Formats: sequence, structure tokens, C-alpha cells
Amino acid sequence: MDDRRRYDHATAELEPPFAILDLAAMRANAADLVRRAGGKPIRVASKSIRSRPVLERVLAMDGFRGVMAFTLPEALWLAGHGFTDILVAYPTADRHALAALAADAEAARRITVTVDSVAHLDFIEHAVQGAGPRAELRLCLDVDAGYVTLGGRFRAGALRSPIREPEDAADLAAEIAKRPGLRLVGLLAYEAQIAGVGDAPRGQAAYARAIRLMQARSARELVVRRGRVVNAVRQFAELEFVNGGGTGSVELTVREKAITEVGAGSGLFHPRLFDFYRSFTGRPAALFALPVVRRPRPDVVTVLGGGYPASGAAGPSRLPQPYLPAGLRYAPDEGAGEVQTPLLGQAAQDLRTGDRVWFRHAKAGELCERFDALHLVEGDKVVETVPTYRGEGRTFL
Repeated sequence: MDDRRRYDHATAELEPPFAILDLAAMRANAADLVRRAGGKPIRVASKSIRSRPVLERVLAMDGFRGVMAFTLPEALWLAGHGFTDILVAYPTADRHALAALAADAEAARRITVTVDSVAHLDFIEHAVQGAGPRAELRLCLDVDAGYVTLGGRFRAGALRSPIREPEDAADLAAEIAKRPGLRLVGLLAYEAQIAGVGDAPRGQAAYARAIRLMQARSARELVVRRGRVVNAVRQFAELEFVNGGGTGSVELTVREKAITEVGAGSGLFHPRLFDFYRSFTGRPAALFALPVVRRPRPDVVTVLGGGYPASGAAGPSRLPQPYLPAGLRYAPDEGAGEVQTPLLGQAAQDLRTGDRVWFRHAKAGELCERFDALHLVEGDKVVETVPTYRGEGRTFL
């Protein structure tokens, strides 16, 4: 039975729109991530999952340890449900959440907050003043891992931290060491220009060569600079972890001696944006189904909804992919619509009102912001239905 027939059979009693997670595909993707990590633990990026029961399933697998959360309120919620070793990978300006963290000794032992400036330290200390008995707060230093060349005229990578050189990191580590109630325990440096940029874009040979050249030079520069940053910081703090990488760079990042763990999450669901890498091939695991509701022309069908663009620079690459049946495409002047989406192509001629069209989201966990549940598929059956963050009434961003 092919995937389309299998998914249609498994969900025959459900009314679309809905989302599914193919458990066998996710397990295969997880096993490949662990293989690529070469024995170093993988910290699961919760923004790529956004379902508490699915996070629990992943952390029960060998090779995965810890959560990389995206907000402090999310981390507090996860800690309240028994999750441990939670790194909030982005700085927080939530005063109430910081006060709650400082007032909860157990949560403070489980959660690490990211900083990249003295301004963050001042903000945290001001937020927790008057919180009563105050737990020591665990901090992680975020370091810029972008690639900069040509005297600063060219940059690749996310605009994250202002901390870049070893002396910058050492200065901030020394400042943290002076402040009672704050303890530096980790270091994070995310090489987005390698981990998040596919090196095999289809039909763009010259662009692909340019990406590979940039990534190779960036990797050579980063392995030296990141090692020096870690050594400089260790003069002032006992680091429990040094985190780097992402789904697209796992096997490269783990080669660095300074790295103790890698972050990954998108590779578990293998969304559309991760089809364009040479070093690995995943299986699409998370999909959503939309129903055919009308036929404007013999070669066009319209499905309900579909306007679920992914974050990032706007463009066609951020739209969901009409996946099954194969051969469907968007109308160029409409794209994915808020309440309806026309689809063109030979495959449209065989679809009838009520049939499902299966889509892949461009990114991973953002799919779960659109649906309150994931129907877990094993073979040709739905074996369980679990809530997403949205299904539990949690919208952290």
C-alpha cells in the first residue's frame, strides 16, 4: 500500500483539515540523527515539535537528552510536567517568568536561561528583585557563529548574539561570575548558515556551489574560533555543556572537540525545507490533510484552507508543499489561501469532492500552531491522538 492510500485508510473516519505524524518515519529520522551525531547527545528543539507527548516519545529514544525550548514560559510549563535539563535557547524579557523561575528552586535546577550581554544580566536581576527566597539561576552564553569575511562586507548566518570573539565571551563570563545568584553553566553557538541552509537547491547549480564554498570556509573558521571561545570562558566557569549545530549540520558539528552536544528537531519531522541537503535524506513524517471542496475547471481543484506559510524571508519556499497525490501545484497568482487554495495539474483531474490532498509544511513545528492534535499513524492505522501545544491551550509565541 503506497503512502497516500495508507494515510487515507488510516484516517478514513476523520474529517479534514487535520494533521498526522507517521511514527515509523519519525523513528527512522531519529535513528539517522543519532547515527550522524556519532555518540554525542542530541538536545531536542521543542520549537520543531510543539507537542508535549511527542517530545516525551523522542526523549525516551536512545541518543536524545534534554530540551532546547524557545521561551521561558514554555520551559516553566515543561518543567512542571516533569521535563528536566531544559535550555531556553533565546534570551527572555519576560519579567513575570523570570520572577517565577527565581521563586521555584526545583524549576531553577531544571532550566537554563540564555544571555548575550550585560544588559541581559541587569534585566534578570531587576526582574527577580523582591521575589522572596531566590534560587540560583543557571545561565548559558550565546555566541555568534555567523560567517563574516571581506572585512565585514559579507555575512552569512543568523543575526543573534553580539558576542563573537574569545575576549568578548570571557568578559561576559567574568561579569557573570561577579554576580551572586547567577551561574554560567553552558555555551551555545548556532551555525545557521550551515545547519539551516540546504546545500543542494534544485536547478541552481551555481548557487549550490556558492553555498558549499561558503559553508566549507565557515566551518573551518568556526572550529577554531569556537574552540578558543570555549577555552576563554572556561577560565571563569565550569561549563556543563557546549551546544552547537542543527539538523543540517549534525555530523559536521560533532567533529569539534569543544562540542559536547548538538541541537536538532526539524529532522524528526523532515519538513520540506530539509529536502535540499546532500549529507542526509529523511522521510516526511508530519503532514496535514485538506479536503477538496470544488472544481473551477477540469484541471483545477480547490481545497479548504491551506494558507499556512512558514516563518523566514517570504517567498514560495515558505509555502506548504502539495505532496500527495504527486503533481499538484499552486496557481501562481493565488498561492496558498486563507480559506481556500486552488491546485493545478494533471493529478487534479482524478480528484473528487471530499478527497484529501496531503501537504507538507515548509518548516517543522510551526505546523502544530495550526492544529490542536496530531493523529499518530502506525502502518495504516491511527494508534493514538495527542495534543499539540495549541491543543493544550498553550501559545507561547
